[in-house]
Amino acid sequence: MARNPQYDPLFQPLKIGPKTTKNRFFQVPHASGMTNAAPHVRAAFRGMKAEGGWGVVCTGAASVDPSSDDSPFPCATIWDDADIRAHALMTDAVHAHGALAGIELWHGGAASVNRTSRIAPLSPSGVPWMPTHVGFMSAQRPKIMDAEDIRALIQWHADAAVRAEQAGFDILYVYAGMGYLPYQFLLPDYNHRTDAYGGSVRNRVRLVEELLDAVREATHGRCAVALRMSMQELRARPSEVAESEAHEVVGLLKDAPDLFDVKMDYSAYDCAPSRFAAEGSHEPVIDFMKSVTDKPVVGVGRFTSPDTMVGMIRRGVLDLIGGARPSIADPFLPQKIDEGREEDIRECIGCNMCIASWHDGVWVRCTQNPTAGEEWRRDWHPEVVTRDRAGQVLIVGGGPAGLEAALTAARRGFDVALAEARDDFGGRLLFESALPGLRAWMRVAEYRLGQLRKLPHVSLYPASPMTDADVRDFGADHVIVATGARWTTRLCGANELPVAGLEAPRILTPDDLARGQVPEGPVAVFDFDNYYLGTAIAEHLATLGLQTTYITTGGAAGAWGIMTNEQPGMHQALERLGVALRTSEIVTGFDGVTLDLAHVFSGAARQIAARSLVIVGQRAGGSALFDSLAGGRDDSFSLSVTGDARAPGALVHAVYQAHETARGLDLAPSNAALRRDGPVPLTEPVT
Repeated sequence: MARNPQYDPLFQPLKIGPKTTKNRFFQVPHASGMTNAAPHVRAAFRGMKAEGGWGVVCTGAASVDPSSDDSPFPCATIWDDADIRAHALMTDAVHAHGALAGIELWHGGAASVNRTSRIAPLSPSGVPWMPTHVGFMSAQRPKIMDAEDIRALIQWHADAAVRAEQAGFDILYVYAGMGYLPYQFLLPDYNHRTDAYGGSVRNRVRLVEELLDAVREATHGRCAVALRMSMQELRARPSEVAESEAHEVVGLLKDAPDLFDVKMDYSAYDCAPSRFAAEGSHEPVIDFMKSVTDKPVVGVGRFTSPDTMVGMIRRGVLDLIGGARPSIADPFLPQKIDEGREEDIRECIGCNMCIASWHDGVWVRCTQNPTAGEEWRRDWHPEVVTRDRAGQVLIVGGGPAGLEAALTAARRGFDVALAEARDDFGGRLLFESALPGLRAWMRVAEYRLGQLRKLPHVSLYPASPMTDADVRDFGADHVIVATGARWTTRLCGANELPVAGLEAPRILTPDDLARGQVPEGPVAVFDFDNYYLGTAIAEHLATLGLQTTYITTGGAAGAWGIMTNEQPGMHQALERLGVALRTSEIVTGFDGVTLDLAHVFSGAARQIAARSLVIVGQRAGGSALFDSLAGGRDDSFSLSVTGDARAPGALVHAVYQAHETARGLDLAPSNAALRRDGPVPLTEPVT
């Protein structure tokens, strides 16, 4: 298929200083959890995006000195020759597909509290960065930088730039965003200095200027130099000489870098979940850039629509379309647009499991793309599944896991039959995606259904419940059971141990709501799942006009939502809808009129009025169909169980399990497929 001409601007080359990118698709630096300790994994992960057509592919932040130590979070470094060799694997992988490679030179300052190196953190004026969040972890407050520290910081960047060029990077970043050290110099709340680096905007910008100059001079102008800046706080600050301090800062720096990369200040807004922010949500903050500078500008905004992307360029908002999450969900997004296959894009759903992975200290995971992070370790490709098998596969259950298993098995060459008991495919998503803010999550089902409907050797059977006898009579060579999990009414005790449920009227689970039951008000939602669903249900019930109370064992609504950047939005939504919030409490009794509560730590008893109780707590896996088939099975077919039926979890786990199950069909189990990565030997040459 030919490219739609309206998207031609996305494929025009663009000069970035001494370098030229072949198109406008720019995978901006983003965390992946893949550090120098896993260089082959990192190289394959980034190289896959270059193969998929991204014109620029950047690695994540790389520390320029041991005084910027972010452990135990995954922290890449560019300190010595061993680091050069590790990064060169990535640049080779990117260059092999004609893309430019970028690196983000990073010093965290007060935001990196140096837990392992035990070097005193640096800051402009000794002000800790988010002290209640990071400072307590080390019990060490930052050191006020003196002139020698500033000279050292500039030299560290210059030295790192030399190493980065030796590693093969084309674009070298100075990072003045997200609370890190150069950013701290830009904001007067953190910069109280009275010397040449503090006070006026002109002075506060000085360090960033000197870092840019040092990086350019160290590489003699051979590499492009990019400046990444957070704009949210600066845009909100008034200026005496410009529309805002953001305008003033960019005006002073307008010719300093070869590229501006603009973003928000806080992760919850920079990488906002789709639940609370639409595509392109950064535009109101960064839309002024092209009126101040002639340098190329790249920005992000969870861009998944080619129309939105080309609109950003045509309207002069951005010159390059930045992608982090969309590039993880679909590394081949540019190629699909180039080939006129927009309907094949595996769109990012904005669930932010990728961000949660970094917070967990592990390699990136993606709900939409189960191959993310497995490109080298398992040799999984997001688009190519070898057609190595024949035969027929019957999959029972058309939720996220069943759909993924069907698609992967079909791509391997199997004839696939997918049977779903309900009238529609989608499983748990049929209910959950109808809750406030979660519509985008239905893309998990819609993408897979769209792909399956294109394949001639796939048969879809909605409204087709399957019994043991039905499965046996079908005569498939392989049977995969993906019938999902069910919510229980078990409760959570003070020590977060499971306890028995209650016997009372009007106790409901999410499954009951999905079947159309509507609680009587006032209604209480008891959430000890502590992810997204409890608060989404509370929002839903409040929009129905029910007086709603949200109760959680956590210290905040949807406590695990801090991992996915959802927590701020959850609290704002509950407040906006008038939902009463009760934290650190458990339910101890309910009689249909009064709900008994106890504080998790003190045990103090409380009571509130309630007519209904919705429990969002434990899910039970397992499958009666699987058990029946396994109990009386012969050798005429292989039998597997996958997804939530195997082990209940988040969507990302269900999709991954299903992909793994389908990849392994008709193959002998082998742990040898899990290759182990490690540091690149000092003797391994740099190419």
